[in-house]
Amino acid sequence: MSPSAVAGLRALKSHLLELQAKGRTHIQFSEETRLTLASLPGRAKTAPARPAAVVAETTPVRPAPATASPPAQHASPGGIVPEGATKTEKLDYLRNLVAHCERSGALESLRDTMVFAVGNPDADLMFVGEAPGADEEAQGEPFVGKAGQLLTKIIQAMGLKREDVYISNIVKYRPAMPDQGYGNRKPTSPEMEACLPYVLAEIDVVQPKAVVALGATAAEGLLGLTESVGRMRAHFHELAGIPVMVTYHPSYLLRNGAISEKRKVWEDMLLVMEKLGIPISEKQQAFFLKK
Repeated sequence: MSPSAVAGLRALKSHLLELQAKGRTHIQFSEETRLTLASLPGRAKTAPARPAAVVAETTPVRPAPATASPPAQHASPGGIVPEGATKTEKLDYLRNLVAHCERSGALESLRDTMVFAVGNPDADLMFVGEAPGADEEAQGEPFVGKAGQLLTKIIQAMGLKREDVYISNIVKYRPAMPDQGYGNRKPTSPEMEACLPYVLAEIDVVQPKAVVALGATAAEGLLGLTESVGRMRAHFHELAGIPVMVTYHPSYLLRNGAISEKRKVWEDMLLVMEKLGIPISEKQQAFFLKK
């Protein structure tokens, strides 16, 4: 199942639970829609049962301006980006959709400046973080503050350049706080759910060979996992056939500069390099081992 389809099913589940909590028990659908829903892949037997007697209802997304909207018959299987376009054109289209997303705009808990993504559309490696901070909001680019500078050093230590990879965030707008200043907070579930379909659509477009989820929030958004990073790291998870490595966010390393924690992140990056077939030198192998 494609990442976009995964996002759609997650959003559907969340919305059904919200409706059930409000006492809603039935929703009317056309026969065509009913057949479409019936054709979706079944859930695993061990998964929790969906809310009884509730069918479905989608949350509207503000459409992009008419000049950017493709004809319905040219929509991709994920239903978000147009087919027949280059990767750059598809990502530009997604950027426009995010900028005009009604669901995100309706959340007063998010600020107004959209920070989309940056990097190589043909990247083998994609990094996904949490949400923009003050520096990212000011420059309109993810990971440009102190945490971003540290991420760039990690990328360079892997033998890559920042422009070789693709960098995004689970949430495309900075979460608002009273007396904001440079303060940041973890995005809420509704904030993540509003932006997640676009992030998964980015993965659909870029088709990286591996994804690094930076921190627990990125892991929760991409994989639906709520464990500690310590339990999730050091092995690969999977998202629609793409290996995902969960590791500590660079901001965590800035707060906790212990060599042992830096070593953990680097061990995770060595696993990613091995997965991607990137040569690992003796010097790289020995990073932090004698420090």
